[in-house]
Amino acid sequence: MPAVGGFDKGTGKAYPGNLTPYVTVTCVVAAMGGLIFGYDIGISGGVTSMAPFLQKFFPSVYRKEALDKSTNQYCKFDSETLTLFTSSLYLAALLSSLVAATVTRKFGRKLSMLFGGLLFCAGAIINGAAKAVWMLIVGRILLGFGIGFANQSVPLYLSEMAPYKYRGALNIGFQLSITIGILVANILNYFFAKIKGGWGWRLSLGGAVVPALIITVGSLVLPDTPNSMIERGQHEGAKTKLRRIRGVDDVEEEFNDLVVASEASKLVEHPWRNLLQRKYRPHLTMAILIPFFQQLTGINVIMFYAPVLFKTIGFADDASLMSAVITGRVNVLATIVSIYGVDKWVRRFLFLEGGTQMLICQVIVATCILVKFGVDGEPWCLPKWYAIVVVLFICVYVSGFAWSWGPLGWLVPSEIFPLEIRSAAQSVNVSVNMFFTFIIAQIFLNMLCHMKFGLFLSFAFFVVVMSFFIYFFLPETKGIPIEEMAEVWKSHWFWSRYVNDGSYSGVELVKENYPVKNV
Repeated sequence: MPAVGGFDKGTGKAYPGNLTPYVTVTCVVAAMGGLIFGYDIGISGGVTSMAPFLQKFFPSVYRKEALDKSTNQYCKFDSETLTLFTSSLYLAALLSSLVAATVTRKFGRKLSMLFGGLLFCAGAIINGAAKAVWMLIVGRILLGFGIGFANQSVPLYLSEMAPYKYRGALNIGFQLSITIGILVANILNYFFAKIKGGWGWRLSLGGAVVPALIITVGSLVLPDTPNSMIERGQHEGAKTKLRRIRGVDDVEEEFNDLVVASEASKLVEHPWRNLLQRKYRPHLTMAILIPFFQQLTGINVIMFYAPVLFKTIGFADDASLMSAVITGRVNVLATIVSIYGVDKWVRRFLFLEGGTQMLICQVIVATCILVKFGVDGEPWCLPKWYAIVVVLFICVYVSGFAWSWGPLGWLVPSEIFPLEIRSAAQSVNVSVNMFFTFIIAQIFLNMLCHMKFGLFLSFAFFVVVMSFFIYFFLPETKGIPIEEMAEVWKSHWFWSRYVNDGSYSGVELVKENYPVKNV
């Protein structure tokens, strides 16, 4: 049994296989599903800082921000309707992810991706043509439905298609697409805000059609995963597909393990109820706490309110949008570092290093805001050198998230769930993520108004808590085949008491009754 905080080496099982061009292209196309999520995160904060958009839909915020120069800097954007515009999407994503779990399990990962693309496309069209606030909200809800389906299916698809030795890098392609979507949205916001006539925000919102079409078309041309095909009884096709994506003929061991896992999943009539069983306690805990902690790093505050936040601390309109572009570029570059290192370095190290980096930067940014605006939030002109310091430390903070909690918050949950609960557990993971994204998006501007600089210190506190959680309770999952992940929990100092309690898992029951050679 490894010591507390030790790095478990796993089961030692190794399936033959190569990183073939076919599987690489397939995973790159599937990872494009992250574009719709990233584009929306980036576009939201940009349009809510554009004066023509505020003047048309949120005139009270426009008057407070543009006309009343005496307003407390912490409270100048505080509006429940404005935050509802941003946060309504995440509530819709939460609800749709529950439906997406059933679709993903019964009809395959591809269909979920297709639904996600079509719904997101419809939402983008309505938002781009919006004439009233209610149209914005309806459009955002449809966008949320699309994101719920995509975030449910894409990480699972990538984890199932990738050879286990390269699973981390290929799965993080999803997070890379999110960061690229954020960066593209920030750049478009910067240029669209300069369009004379004040209609650039329509292009920003309507532009979401492009990433929606990418994932829609991609879902039509992508192959099914062998896991999904086996689940639906297509064994011969699954074996042929597995040979192609692994690039070798000797896939018997991996194929048999997949079949055994599939047979075990069929013994589970109620996967949602099964999640509550004692032996799945570690999986359920991770499905809830990892996305919970990911949102409490405060990253979405930076990402979808970046222009608003920069304007709050004294940047001009163009400067705030350009600063958001800078943080977006850092986000992309740091995620590329994660792709390079996730299968070379252990997951736990990246979690802990990123947490330390974010903690230090949050304390420094909070101190900078305190020194500049004090407790009362009196407006002052921000000196150029001071602005550079604030942006610098926010960039260091973003990079810490982008190579740790950002990609690993999606990767680790998607690779630890056994097949019999995989769709349900991933749905819990997405739902928790969307729920707390909704909560933070809805209350952030109000919290900034009341907690002031202390808001960043509260996020720093949670970073400390989550780092302790990772150190003591998350086993290392690097280099372990998905269907062998159960052994990791059995050797963990804490979780072994739940998974080694004498009860049989579905896989163990199947192995007893159906020898591998006969499967």
